[in-house]
Amino acid sequence: MTLPWGAALRQPDRLSCGASVLVAVRMLADEEYAATAGRSFAAEVLALHRRVTGPRSRDGRLQLPWPRSLGTPPWAVARELALVTGVRHRVRRARWSTLHAAAGPSALYVGNRWLPRHVVLVLDIDERRLRLYDPSHGGPVTVTREAFETGRLRVAGWDRPWVVVVPVCR
Repeated sequence: MTLPWGAALRQPDRLSCGASVLVAVRMLADEEYAATAGRSFAAEVLALHRRVTGPRSRDGRLQLPWPRSLGTPPWAVARELALVTGVRHRVRRARWSTLHAAAGPSALYVGNRWLPRHVVLVLDIDERRLRLYDPSHGGPVTVTREAFETGRLRVAGWDRPWVVVVPVCR
């Protein structure tokens, strides 16, 4: 998976990395949406962040409200990814094997030793490296398997992989 927009998809504030990932996934899945969202990326991200932390999801279903000041909860990312892709997603512990087995868009939560603090999108993975869309950077970054497995990611200042939101394989 590649991002055809270059490094133009930077998160508009320090709390909207999860929503930025979700907007990028929808842009990859829907060319018509991408044409409009690309011109108003920040507004799209901020609107989506309000929605995924609010009392109702995009499909109108009730969801646990979440303080926006804490970012985007993994279960809200799972619900939104399912709405965009048509495939149910679930939250799992961040392991290389889990990411490698995922067949579709996956969100990776990274942080420090105590907490997950940032969300990135897995674009591609092979035996040696992982390519990510990092919303704080606004484009792709590459992480080695060794850095992932030893907790030295150095993605947006965060080192440890925490959880992944991956499609459910049937």
